[in-house]
Amino acid sequence: MSRLLRLARPLFDLFWRIAGWRHPQMTGAQAKITQALLAWEGVAQEPHRFGGVEFCLGRREIGHIHGDWLVDIPFPTKVRDEVVAAGLADPHHILPNSGWISRYLRQPEDVDTALALLRRSYEFATKQRDRRSVPNPPDENRKDTL
Repeated sequence: MSRLLRLARPLFDLFWRIAGWRHPQMTGAQAKITQALLAWEGVAQEPHRFGGVEFCLGRREIGHIHGDWLVDIPFPTKVRDEVVAAGLADPHHILPNSGWISRYLRQPEDVDTALALLRRSYEFATKQRDRRSVPNPPDENRKDTL
């Protein structure tokens, strides 16, 4: 039964989205999330290729939002599994076997949860960026053969 509900929820939300229905209390969710993310060091905003707004740290996407109703965030698969098991998000609505998650915005608390998840993605991105920017330390045991 839970698998059926997991499959039905995105279809239900898509139906209402197409019909133009929104949760009245969720109006402004995208603006709130955008304002918060643009305050984080190095985060830039650009249009997402499938609609919505994408947030990046350098060339790495930390997540994107579709209107006031859905946030998609990339994680390593192990982290995605933890987030889904904790009930903080669903597997991605289109790519459920990837590391991506989807967080639907149905009530005001969902915005806070989405921001916490985006922050976690941002921290992964900053750690990855910092690792790449640190040169390898010299090997003191290496003997130059010149």
